[in-house]
Amino acid sequence: MIRIFPFIFIILWSSAFITTKPLIDNSDPFSALAFRFFIVSLGFFIFSIFTNQNIFINKKNLVESLLSGVLFHGLYLGGVFYSISKGMPTAIAALIVTLQPILTNILSNPVLGEKVSFNQWLGVFLGFIGAIMVIGLDIGSGIPLLGLIATIISLIAITTSTLWQKKLSNNLPLSVSNMYQAMGGFIFHLFIVTLVIDPYINFTKTFLIAMSHQVFLVSFGAFTILMFLIKKNSASKTVSIFFLIPPTSALMAWLFLNEKLTTLDLVGFIITSIGVYIATRNSKIK
Repeated sequence: MIRIFPFIFIILWSSAFITTKPLIDNSDPFSALAFRFFIVSLGFFIFSIFTNQNIFINKKNLVESLLSGVLFHGLYLGGVFYSISKGMPTAIAALIVTLQPILTNILSNPVLGEKVSFNQWLGVFLGFIGAIMVIGLDIGSGIPLLGLIATIISLIAITTSTLWQKKLSNNLPLSVSNMYQAMGGFIFHLFIVTLVIDPYINFTKTFLIAMSHQVFLVSFGAFTILMFLIKKNSASKTVSIFFLIPPTSALMAWLFLNEKLTTLDLVGFIITSIGVYIATRNSKIK
């Protein structure tokens, strides 16, 4: 069963890109994310209570979990949502964030003491080449500066969060850890909404459907699987599967949004799949 977790994660996480645009079309990015993570933290709280998990944790674990939530749910997702809302092309934002496995591989040894093998580097290289083939390199000249800065912040945040998660000393149940991480994301976005921007949300049918998808399938589903994979495997191997997200998103856009799927996209998907297989074939996931 655990063997299929990476594939489930890829499908669920990739599907988030389909519902991000409907959210920011009906809300500012930070209000949408504050609403999302309020629901998510409440959901994990209820689940933890009904499964008799101890939600009262020590100060060290609390700070670690909240900080992880600020990094991942706050800075990473906030940066991506904000950059797209400012006109950053989704493909370019995805390309920049796709640098994460490379950055994680570079930092895994000095930060975590993980040895990155030649096969992992080869897999990462092929994965990045394949992702570029799917996303494309026609970046144009209209990239907004604020969008670019926000995307770079997202890249740094998700890389730091991944390394931080692996380095965490706590053995909290996933539901409790995820609850406090979601609370960290909620607090971050609530701060932005309260003190920085003029918030708004239009609770249209489209917004509610997109939000439900991101709450239940992405936050409850994909994120929980990701945290499980990071705990069970090396950080460098786990993040290699992120290369499959751009081509999987392209396939989903072709299936559900009638977007064009080219031969280059398919070749890129194959190359990325080979790269991810090479990088993770000796993984501990069983």
